[in-house]
This record gives sequence, structure tokens and C-alpha cells, in this order.
Amino acid sequence: MLDVCLLGTGGMMPLPFRFLTSLYLRYNGSVLLIDCGEGTQVALRKKGLSPYPIGAICFTHFHGDHISGLPGLLLSMGNAGRTEKLRLYGPRGLQRVVSMLRVVAPELPFEVECNEFAGETADFEVNGYHVHAFKVNHNVPCYGYAVSIDRLGKFSPERAKEEGIPLGFWNRLQHGETITDGDRVYTPEMVVGPARKGLKVTYVTDTRPTESMVENAKGADLFICEGMYGPVDVPPNFREKKHMLMSEACEIARDAGVPALWLTHFSPAEMHPQDHEEALRAIFPGTVVPKDGISTELNFIDE
Repeated sequence: MLDVCLLGTGGMMPLPFRFLTSLYLRYNGSVLLIDCGEGTQVALRKKGLSPYPIGAICFTHFHGDHISGLPGLLLSMGNAGRTEKLRLYGPRGLQRVVSMLRVVAPELPFEVECNEFAGETADFEVNGYHVHAFKVNHNVPCYGYAVSIDRLGKFSPERAKEEGIPLGFWNRLQHGETITDGDRVYTPEMVVGPARKGLKVTYVTDTRPTESMVENAKGADLFICEGMYGPVDVPPNFREKKHMLMSEACEIARDAGVPALWLTHFSPAEMHPQDHEEALRAIFPGTVVPKDGISTELNFIDE
């Protein structure tokens, strides 16, 4: 099971009724956060969530509305007695930006590890999550994230018994390990079926539409995408600012064939974005125009 919570849905600046965009994912007790704008820790508390189990934070880019909440979050973690390493991931320049932000949080009881990447894509594993970063089209280096939870093939006790495999080796084989026991070699293929469908969430913000967004949203159980402006009162320079319309996000979701779309990163001028939901569902029926704190549980499909 993967818990998903969109802590905030705002872009550019927080509002009294809307926090800045941040995504919370929890799997097997470990939390992955994507973006950490001002007010993120308040949004966590409002949902009754603790920052303590956050094991990693991924940043799409370094505009203030996506990273300015980090110093306060670090201090809260330190004050709570955290000692475990916190891993940060983001575009090249992450170490420099974090160092500047930590002027107000210079001494912490835990290590903060910065992992930078460049190029069109990057892949890494952290705490059971497989994260695929892919470049999008903003006016600074910016990445979307496809976060996957892989699922092993189904283990067959019957086949293990038929092969005469000792019980103590079963768990290791199920997790992909090849075992040599004297003159016998046991491989996972002997007792484990093909990999089963896992879970996937794709998150994109601050970009014009790109083909990479469609490709990386394919197969996702949930697509979370910027929809900064609705169909009315659209500023004429939104293309130059490298932002998207809600309708464009719906078209991407439709083309990717996802079951569900959550829009986010609403302009402060969009006081009532939910008013557009009915019209947007005419483009993509699975569209949700959420409020802060929307959450869901994604479950593995039994096969």
C-alpha cells in the first residue's frame, strides 16, 4: 500500500486557505517528500503527520515556492531528536542552494546528504522507492518525477518443496538472491514467478507540455500535474513563464491513459479552481481539482 497526500496545491505564494505544492508519499513506514515550499511543515501538522519519518526529499527545481520551507523543516526534525541521515535529490546546484538555506539551520543532529543530477533523466533507489527524474520545460532546470514501488513475482512454496530447497533460503530467494549451498545452486527463477504490477505516481509541475510527461505518466496509477490557470482570465504571457493550463494537463493525462489526474500548483488568481472541474472532466473524465490535504491509498492488485 502506498499512501499519497498532496499537502498543498498553491503556486507562487501561499494563501490563507492554500499551502504551496508539496507531495507526501508513505510506503512501509518511510516517507518521500517531493518539493518543500513555505508552510510545508504546517501542512503536515494540519494533516496530523510528522516530519520525523521523512527519509528523502526530491526537489523539482529551486524556485522559492518549491524549496523555501526546507530550513524550518530541518529545524523541526532536529528539535524532534532525529539522528538518521536525510537524503535530498535535485538538479545540479542543490548542494549550493541547500548550503545557503542552512545559514539559519547550521547545526543539526543528523546528516543532510545532497544528491545532484543533470541531463535528460536520472534514476535512483531510496527506501524502497524507485525514482525516475525526467527533464521538463521550465525557465530554470526542472524535473518531473515518476515514483514506482516494484513488486516481486509470486513465491511458490510448492515449487520450493519440489526442488528440495531448505526453508531458510526461501525468503532470500524471494528477494532475488542466488544461493550456493555446497554443490547446489538455487536461483529465484526456480521458485518465483514473473514480476507483478507495482504502483506508480507521476508528479510534474512548472513546465510547458512535453512528450516526456506523456511517456512518464504512462502506467501511473495517479498523475499529479500542474494546472496553473483555468479556462478564463489566462495571462497572455503564460507560455513565456513556462506554465500550463488546466486543460493542457488534462490532455496529457488523456494521452497517457492514466486512470486519475490531480491538478495542482494553482495561480493565486485562481480563487476557486474547483469551479472548473466539470468542464475539465469533459476533456479527461478522471480529473480532480483538489483542495489541500487530499489523500488516497494505492493498493497492489492481487493476481
